[in-house]
Amino acid sequence: MSSLEQLKASGTLVVADTGDFEAIAKFKPRDATTNPSLILAAAKMPQYSQVVDQAIMAAKAGATIEEQVEIAMDKMFVAFGAEILKVVEGRVSTEVDARLSFDKEAQVAKALKLIKLYEELGVDKNRVLIKLSSTWEGIKAAEELEAKHGIHCNLTLLFSFAQAVACAEAKVTLISPFVGRIMDFYKAKHSKTYEAEEDPGVISVRKIFNYYKKHGYQTVVMGASFRNVGEVLALAGCDLLTIAPKLLAELDNMSESVPKKMSVESATASESQKIHLDEAGFRWLHNEDEMAVEKLSSGIRGFAVDAAKLETIIREKLQ
Repeated sequence: MSSLEQLKASGTLVVADTGDFEAIAKFKPRDATTNPSLILAAAKMPQYSQVVDQAIMAAKAGATIEEQVEIAMDKMFVAFGAEILKVVEGRVSTEVDARLSFDKEAQVAKALKLIKLYEELGVDKNRVLIKLSSTWEGIKAAEELEAKHGIHCNLTLLFSFAQAVACAEAKVTLISPFVGRIMDFYKAKHSKTYEAEEDPGVISVRKIFNYYKKHGYQTVVMGASFRNVGEVLALAGCDLLTIAPKLLAELDNMSESVPKKMSVESATASESQKIHLDEAGFRWLHNEDEMAVEKLSSGIRGFAVDAAKLETIIREKLQ
């Protein structure tokens, strides 16, 4: 039994972190996640030129070039998502433009538009997770989408305990704490490498998982952004893990035993006080975490840069 099969057997739902739907099928993940960087990478692959070209054709209905670019971006994200849903039985995560991260209303409006585009393709909204940055505004947008519209949300770029607490209180469906990027920060700061058990990203996800299960929150935890298979296996038993195809292939070729590292039972026995955060409390507690402040900011900037690159490709094709 491969390490990948054992990971699935531990109760963890395995998710593919890619826009390359041909790479997904062979690992039989339950779900898939995309983001602007992954869609940009897939959009440059020759085998997906048809997906890009169809989005461009549909965009020509827009009155101005700016409108056309926005239509093409939305259609392309949804088209990749719809193709992915042909090869996974569960859900796909589609990201709202990171440049809207500090505008609650704009994020709600964009999410509703994306869901409408999915429904036009015959995709039920229950098969889509709308990905939003874990800013205060993103969390509040998700709270509204979940409560008022029944739209499931995946809160991404999550680095701090404050973000995790606010997401749970907002009753969002799922969070994506970024394991590898947390480790990157401490590796650079302290000039040291970490074994899985002492990896700050692994420790952070375990703390959040334990807190959620101990206090009865329904929000599920999906570890993301892995640098190596050690980080993945150290989170066996987590609700979900989203893993890049390269690491899925490594796990598929390994036969090391995969002991379960996380469970509701051990979480219930863990020590933690339940806390409540209003906006001021959230901003203060998040701001106390130097790593999280830096990584949330750079993560939003990075996704914004890749969204702009995608727009440039679209603009050139529209001319």
